Amino acid sequence: MFNTIPGNLIAPIVAFEVNSGGQFENRSRLLLIGFALAAGAVIAANTPTPCPSIAEARRLAGAGSMLDDMVRLARQNAPAQEIWIMAVPETGTKGSRTITINDAPAAGAAAVQIAGETLIFTVATGDTDEDVATALAAAVNGYFNKLTGASLPYTAAAVAEVVTLTPRHSGVIMNGIDINIPAIDGSNTLSGKVTIAAPTAGAGNPDLSAGLAALGDDEFDWIVSPFSDATNVGRYETLLSDISGRWAWNRQIYGHVFYPLADSIANLTTHGLAQDSRHLTVLPVIASSNAPNPVWHWAAGMAARIVPWLSDGATGNVSRNQTGLVVEGLLPPRDRAGWLDYATRDAFLGSGLSTWKVNTGGDVVIDKIITTSRTFNDVPDTTFRDVQKIGQLVYALRRFRTDLTVEHGQKAVADDNPANLNTISTPSDIKATFMHSYQRMVNTGVLENPGRAADLIEVKRNADNPNRIDIYAPIDMVNPLDVIAANAVVYSQFSPA
Repeated sequence: MFNTIPGNLIAPIVAFEVNSGGQFENRSRLLLIGFALAAGAVIAANTPTPCPSIAEARRLAGAGSMLDDMVRLARQNAPAQEIWIMAVPETGTKGSRTITINDAPAAGAAAVQIAGETLIFTVATGDTDEDVATALAAAVNGYFNKLTGASLPYTAAAVAEVVTLTPRHSGVIMNGIDINIPAIDGSNTLSGKVTIAAPTAGAGNPDLSAGLAALGDDEFDWIVSPFSDATNVGRYETLLSDISGRWAWNRQIYGHVFYPLADSIANLTTHGLAQDSRHLTVLPVIASSNAPNPVWHWAAGMAARIVPWLSDGATGNVSRNQTGLVVEGLLPPRDRAGWLDYATRDAFLGSGLSTWKVNTGGDVVIDKIITTSRTFNDVPDTTFRDVQKIGQLVYALRRFRTDLTVEHGQKAVADDNPANLNTISTPSDIKATFMHSYQRMVNTGVLENPGRAADLIEVKRNADNPNRIDIYAPIDMVNPLDVIAANAVVYSQFSPA
């Protein structure tokens, strides 16, 4: 079959045309949505932008910005993942926090932990409470962790003995930043000497409409957004709609949104039960547990930890159980009552909430990440509960589409092809291509039971449109191994055989 060399040539020539034989590659992007600094940021608002490194995030979005933080956590957990960022405009007002130095502490090391970062400065002999406040404000403003690239989400100003911390961004999401006087090696001279006031709350949530619309038909399989208000959650649903969004048959762009939520157990459960979508994953944190890291750290870190596996259909990682994967950069809540025990995790998973736990080494680890999908046609259905199903489905559909296009694109269709013309495809040819693709994905651990699939598949010409082939395509996906149950029966001595 020739695409460019015609069949009616007369003059002598030895001619070659060059065509692709087809080579499938699954490129999978992670998109992080958040705030950039109002001043000093280079990135344009509502514009998806590639961001290969932590240093590039700092340049684009500004040191200490939300996006700077998110890229840092994501890159710690996904060193080779393709990462893009999108800055959305801030709305609302900024809150504030105050730290008051009540008494001049003794000389020594002073430490404050903000958003999981511990900053240490020295209190000298004779320093007054005003001197200590000034030193603390300078430590906040000058903080940079050279090892991890972390800055702080606050700027600081000292007046007398009071340090006022102003978040770098506006809105409700900045209200939950943790501040703590930690224990350090030796002693923390600030212990018992300061008052950390309750926050003056910021207000407002961003409107993500313009940013989500700007994604267009670019492929972003995995989207992390820190914003969990009901209005923006509704926008995620619209973005990923099976009828008119990225999952619609006429677009096939796909995508999945991860977002965090910090609240009480009761409110988290209520939120999970109010969702029912395979396109959303909720990452919960108990708000009262004193989690050092802000919610955008949890979202970026947890999602990035599993996305490289969810994107890997070539080796079968997409199908694997993820339990126990350590999430780099996350500190466990200080209140152990906020650690998710088995009963809570089991209840959360039944309510559409994903789960994490803390291992014996004090690391935050993945327990089970799920979608919020719980029903189909108002009856219980767990088909799309495991987030692995989303990765498998995206990979499989792209593989099928590529192979079908390579082998049958620009062909004619006929019921039979007795002369074996390369220009004609038959329903049997198309079925063979589909099942060949299916078997290749069985061999890489994405699909299973090809024999049964071959029995069930139907490929036929459409009754009303002879130019169209219709396929009933059953797909049996490999499942993650989540539970091993054993009955240990104990004997004093086995009976003779």
